[in-house]
Amino acid sequence: MVQPSRRAVEDIADELRLGISAEDLDAYHSAASGLLGSWKVVDELYARDAAPRAPVRRWSEPSDNPLGAWYVTTDLSAGVDGPLSGRRVAIKDNVAVAGIPMMNGSETVRGFVPSADATVVARLLDAGATIAGKAVCEDLCFSGASHTSKTGPVRNPWDRERTTGGSSSGSAALVASGSVDFAIGGDQGGSIRIPASFCGVVGFKPTFGLVPYTGAFPIEQSLDHLGPIASTVADAAAMLTVIAGADGKDPRQPAGIAGTDYIAALEQVDRGLRIAVVSEGFEQSNSDAGVNSVVRQAIEKLTAAGHQAEEVSVPWHKHGAALWDVISVEGATWQMVHGNAYGLNWKGAYDPQQMAFYGRQWRRDPSAFPETVKLVAIGGTYALREGFGAGYAKARNLEGVLAAAYDCVLDSYDVLVMPTLPITASKIPPADAPVEEILGRALEMLSNTSPFDVTGHPACTIPAGLSAGLPVGLMVIGKRFDDAAVLRAAHVFEQTLGTLTAPDYNKELTA
Repeated sequence: MVQPSRRAVEDIADELRLGISAEDLDAYHSAASGLLGSWKVVDELYARDAAPRAPVRRWSEPSDNPLGAWYVTTDLSAGVDGPLSGRRVAIKDNVAVAGIPMMNGSETVRGFVPSADATVVARLLDAGATIAGKAVCEDLCFSGASHTSKTGPVRNPWDRERTTGGSSSGSAALVASGSVDFAIGGDQGGSIRIPASFCGVVGFKPTFGLVPYTGAFPIEQSLDHLGPIASTVADAAAMLTVIAGADGKDPRQPAGIAGTDYIAALEQVDRGLRIAVVSEGFEQSNSDAGVNSVVRQAIEKLTAAGHQAEEVSVPWHKHGAALWDVISVEGATWQMVHGNAYGLNWKGAYDPQQMAFYGRQWRRDPSAFPETVKLVAIGGTYALREGFGAGYAKARNLEGVLAAAYDCVLDSYDVLVMPTLPITASKIPPADAPVEEILGRALEMLSNTSPFDVTGHPACTIPAGLSAGLPVGLMVIGKRFDDAAVLRAAHVFEQTLGTLTAPDYNKELTA
């Protein structure tokens, strides 16, 4: 760090309206210069004792990418036998793979190469998985549809004119097209479950904190989740078994939190399940009658198979999206924008290289932000200036009320169910679409998924069937840190409802 000039100190004092007199300025300049000498010491110590060294790994631009789902391709393996040996996995491109470019869908990150593997990547490699590449994600992961990545839109294997959903757009498309066995997704407002639902595969958002977020590009620390996208619940369970558990580096995780053998847990069902059908999940302002019908028919199949399903009302569910709006907008403005993704004031593993790269790059050209992040920056900056964070504090404190509303029902039932999304996949907006359409398509599907990012409950989407030829998801929600029970219920339901396979003509395109 270059030492500040006297003029720089004077400019900062004026900007902050500190009221420092001209005669005192020299004293402050001298004291600040001495203080800032510690930054040089820390730089030297970090470079000597803590900075990771990126391995040399081979990667390439995708040669065959008809869905636009690959960012780069690789063939990384630790060469060990393990529970995932022989399985190919795609890594969402907001998750660090050392030595491999990470763009996070954005010009503000283009050119960055991480020096250390994210915890989930290291665990997958240690389990014998082969990393087949980085999957395209939406621009800074702030879109529920697949039209915002600066690499271009990601196309749905069921209909290439339609969105895959986001922000884990490439991850879901690659699983649905059969290009990989499973993928890592991230979820702050539904970004695992949205694309999994639109693409007709399984997406599991674990309990908040179960899977370490270390090494993934953050948005809002209280909302950040990583989890599996797979073609079956059993594959999602196999992946979760590997990636779950504390790593000692992520403050999102309760001390000592551990996973379990989620594959073995799938078979521990000795009775019909008690299902609470949340009526508000079918009553969103944009709920599609075809989607509701498919989910209702799926529930009828489950009751015919011996499960008990009862309609329940959780009025607070309709308030969950408003809480999420306040937390995600104020929180992301503070952390992802002004805090250079990681923010400050927490103990754990930071990526100073990424913070500096992204912080410099977005400030060079803030116009490179996607429309969704521009909206967040405007709304969040206004709210923070007007309310000084009190709105965020109120929404965060209401989390307990929202969580209790779900927990009260879960005291009497095994799981909650509802449509994962109120709609099927919409058309990808054209490149010259107006801002209203870009924003509308990016945010129109969050109402059922986002509340569970606020409360942290585990939630899994499985295919319920098709509406007008497009996949519809059934979302299964359970008690926090009882992820095994959610996967178990989803697995049992999957045995009755079956799985979906994207049309062969699309699968041939990705062969």
